Amino acid sequence: MKVADRGVGDPVTGGAPAEGHPLDDGVVVAPMKRRHLRAVVAIEKHANPHPWSHSLFAGELKMPSSRFWVVARQGALVMGYAGLLVTLDEGHITNFAVHEDHRRRHVADRMLLVQFEEAVRRGVRDLTLEVRVSNAAAQGLYRRFGFAPGGIRPGYYNDNGEDALVMWTHDIASPEQVERRDALTLAMGSPLRTEEIG
Repeated sequence: MKVADRGVGDPVTGGAPAEGHPLDDGVVVAPMKRRHLRAVVAIEKHANPHPWSHSLFAGELKMPSSRFWVVARQGALVMGYAGLLVTLDEGHITNFAVHEDHRRRHVADRMLLVQFEEAVRRGVRDLTLEVRVSNAAAQGLYRRFGFAPGGIRPGYYNDNGEDALVMWTHDIASPEQVERRDALTLAMGSPLRTEEIG
C-alpha cells in the first residue's frame, strides 16, 4: 500500500459540542477490530472521494507491528477512525475521519490524543500527515496538536488535483508537547476513555 495515495480524511472538530450532546457522553477510543470495518468503510465512503476498501482496511489490521488503528465509539456505534503508520522513530497519520453526525464532539481530538500516546509508547519522535490546502478546519485541529506546515505536495489529491499541505510535529515526548496534550485533554470537558489500548 502506498500511503501517499491520499491524505487524511475530514476530521472537523473543535468548538462547543453539538446541541443535544452532553460533554460526558460515553465516547470511548478503542483499537479497531474486524467487527468495526463495515461502519468504518461507510464513514470512509462519505469522507473521501477515493475511499479505501474493506479489504485494504482489513489488510492494515494484519500489520500491528507497524500500524495502529483506533475507532471512536459510543456503545456499538462507530463515530470515527484514525490510522497510524510507524517506521522506526517516525509516524504518519494515514487516514482519519469522523462521521458528519458526530463532529464538534471532540471525537477527532480523542482519537489524536490516543494516537500520540501510542506513538510515544512505540518510540516515535516525529509525526507527519497530509491535509488538503483548502481544509482550514482540519489544519486548525492539527495546529492545536503542534503540527506545523513543512511543505506542499502539488496535485496530491486525485479527485481534483488539489495540493496537499504536509504538516509535521517534532519531539512528541518532550515536556512541552506533553503539556500541550494535557491542556487539550482538559479542554474537552470530559474524560478521555480508552479500551484495551497498549
